[in-house]
Parts: sequence; structure tokens; C-alpha cells
Amino acid sequence: LRSSGSGAQPTNATMFQPASFTGREIFDPMSVGQVESQLRGASIADNDLSQPVSLGTSIMAVEFDGGVVCGADSRTSTGAYIANRVSDKITSLDERIFTMRSGSAADTQAVSDYVRYFLDMHKNETQKPTNVKTAAKLVSMMLYENKQMLMGEMIVAGWDKQNGGQVYKCAMGGSLLRRPYSTGGSGSIFIAAYCESNFRPGMTREQAMDFVDKALMLAMASDGSSGGSVRKVVIDASGVERTYTGGVY
Repeated sequence: LRSSGSGAQPTNATMFQPASFTGREIFDPMSVGQVESQLRGASIADNDLSQPVSLGTSIMAVEFDGGVVCGADSRTSTGAYIANRVSDKITSLDERIFTMRSGSAADTQAVSDYVRYFLDMHKNETQKPTNVKTAAKLVSMMLYENKQMLMGEMIVAGWDKQNGGQVYKCAMGGSLLRRPYSTGGSGSIFIAAYCESNFRPGMTREQAMDFVDKALMLAMASDGSSGGSVRKVVIDASGVERTYTGGVY
């Protein structure tokens, strides 16, 4: 093509690049190629080990008739590198209250440590067992008051004499919801339909454990950030039982 005026002829770059998309990388193949060559020349350590440790994960908790079942996968990653395939994402806050952590491992561990400390002080002052709702509200308060700095989503579940088994979703930003079951983490989107169609109120202990096993196995099979084994904690009036099921490594 030739210009009809006396100005310079347009180059290939100016001829085929729409003005409204100027500067966007997707329309700049040279830029994309440079990034790819840089990634090929870098090691896994350069690309991934500098990333913050993340619990890209699948977590859930389910109420059953008499208690709750907590479940989580066991894969911890830094970028695309699997830092730990047998980590424990179900953390004790009190004797019969546990939290499941997803998001930044450092952030959620810090929140768990603070809440455990505050609950110990509360129990010493009142000389009474801690309610599950109290622990959930503390977690929610920590996430809300530090929402500009923390990146984490947590589920608090447990058993107390007042209300039996309870599950609370503490979303990123601090919102607090009580649910008959709750899921979280990057794998939760893959099992939303399964959980909606298979959850039944008033399940037995064995039915709830089977429900958690199957849901987390499906999440680990579909989500690249989830894997390892399925860790479970069953909490009811008789106490706490920890167990696990082999999964996708």
C-alpha cells in the first residue's frame, strides 16, 4: 500500500495495530516472545521459590447430627513449585474448635496464633469452655481489621454444649456466616455443584466423612494447587478424632 499524500508510508506495526489497543501486550508479539525467552532461561527457583508460600487449597467443613467434620488437602505451593505435599491446614484454636486455612500461609498462621492466644486468655478469665461462635467472631474480627494487609480465607468449626456442631465461614475481608457446610480455597469452585446436590441435613458421622472424602478427592483431581492426602478432623461430644485418606500427589 502507498500513501496518497506526501507523508511517510505506514509501517507494518502502524498498519495493523488498532489505536484503541495500543500498548497492550496481547497485540505486541515481540514483547510476548521476550517474556517467553526469559522464562525458558530462568530456573524453577528464579520463577517460583521467590513467590510467597500459598495454601492454594481445598478446605471444607460439614455439620452432621451431633458434631462436625473438618477436611483439607495437604499441598502447599510457592508459585508452581510444590513446597510441601503433607502440610496440615487444619489448625486447633481450642480443645474442640478448629480452623481450616486457605490463602497466604503466613497470614493465616499468624491469625490462628493470635486467636488461640486470645481464647486462652478468655478461658482463664471466665473459667468456662469456649463457644465456637466466640472463636469464629475473633477470626472474623482479625481478618476485617487487617483486611488491607492479610490475604486469607478461613473456616471455623467445632462443638460446644450450647449449640452442638457448628460451621462458620470467615471470608476474606472479614464477613462471617454460619453454614451447614462450607468450602473454601482454589479447589472449592470445582466441587460447588457436587456439594449442592449431595449435601443432606442431619447426616450421620459416617455419611459426613464420606461426603468430605469424595468432595475433596474431586477437588484435588481438578485443581492443580490442591493435592496430597485428605486430612480430616471429626469433633463431637465424645472428643476429637484425626484421620486421613490417601489422595492425588
